[in-house]
Amino acid sequence: MDTTSRTGHPLPYDTYREAIARETLRFTEAVDGADPTSAVPSCPDWTLADLTRHVGALQRWFCTLLTRLVQEPPRSRDVELGLPDSAAAYPGWVAAGVPAVAAVLRDTDPEAPMWAWGEDQHARFWARRMLFETLVHRVDAERAAGLDPDIDSALAADGVDEFLVNLPYAGLFAPAVRKLRGDGETIAFRCADTGEEWRVRLDPDGFRPLPPAADGADRPEPCAAAVSAPAADLLLLLYGRRSHEEPGFDVSGDAEALGHWFAHTAF
Repeated sequence: MDTTSRTGHPLPYDTYREAIARETLRFTEAVDGADPTSAVPSCPDWTLADLTRHVGALQRWFCTLLTRLVQEPPRSRDVELGLPDSAAAYPGWVAAGVPAVAAVLRDTDPEAPMWAWGEDQHARFWARRMLFETLVHRVDAERAAGLDPDIDSALAADGVDEFLVNLPYAGLFAPAVRKLRGDGETIAFRCADTGEEWRVRLDPDGFRPLPPAADGADRPEPCAAAVSAPAADLLLLLYGRRSHEEPGFDVSGDAEALGHWFAHTAF
């Protein structure tokens, strides 16, 4: 299935390459000089040192996958990290990896077929995935450091799309997703600032994103529930960093259906 058929996403490949470098450096700025033992409230049981190690290790693993253009699920996630002995040096270690990440993304054909855990079985999947892993964790780090994060609305809307497109495949590491079922209920997620909307239908055998309505056409099916918010807030909501019960979210419809959704999509 072509992911571009739903909302016009994904964005141009170079946008991901450039945004990954930018978000990574913003992440390192947030954690550099902060106490590495500080808790990260949005990542329970993690410290800033844990979060920083995770971001650096994950980027290096993604780069290994892209370099090898792996054709089947890897049996191990072990890669040479070159991790410093001191957690205080972790931010510099993450920043030092930025040129290598940029080089791999620059030298990899985004159309090259390769294994991915999500829907799009091409190298471009990993660039898009790396961006939103880094962006959301940058927000985690900034909040832990007492900063007020901001997210570009176009990137946030693309992140909403990326999350919902790939969520049906996330049972590999989020078992609760496999139990997300219903009786045909439709839930809508609407970006109040970009005007985009995504709908997901919960069926007895699972759930699936629905194709978008044609330009100017009305949706024929009613929604059991809907959530509307600016794209940045909607992205953080889907990632479990916000609650739909907080101010700023326009919620309508069946509260039980929404509760069922969020109870099975938190990871």
